[in-house]
Amino acid sequence: MDTDPIYREVQQFRQRWLWALLGGTALIMLVFGPVSWPGLVIVGAVAAFVYSFRLETEVRLDGVYFKMWPLHRSFRRIAWSEIDQYEARTYRPLREFGGWGIRWTPGKRAYNISGNRGVWIQRPNASDVLVGSQHTEDCITAIDEVSTN
Repeated sequence: MDTDPIYREVQQFRQRWLWALLGGTALIMLVFGPVSWPGLVIVGAVAAFVYSFRLETEVRLDGVYFKMWPLHRSFRRIAWSEIDQYEARTYRPLREFGGWGIRWTPGKRAYNISGNRGVWIQRPNASDVLVGSQHTEDCITAIDEVSTN
């Protein structure tokens, strides 16, 4: 097993609307009514947890690796022998999967942080997997290079 990635991408939750929502919630708690310190602590803890999330994707000689930190402590691997087909794909996160993060519907799973682009991996004996990517063409190029060797 070779651990040096041919391709690596790291994504994090940095959407302005998300931080505006969390900041707005904290501001409303401060401005209106008595300050709820436990509520502010909860909003702060949620913000810290969301800020720590990251999706790491790697293409290595033996497969595609991904992990959603802090939920996954180690990488999940999809070996080349498990992949039937793959493609760059535009998808609708809310409509197809109900949002971002780790999502599943019957027969398919999604690991995404932001945007609506990803690499769709079809597996004959398991759920299909969509791994979100901000650089899908680069990821597909790396998969093409490694999987054909």
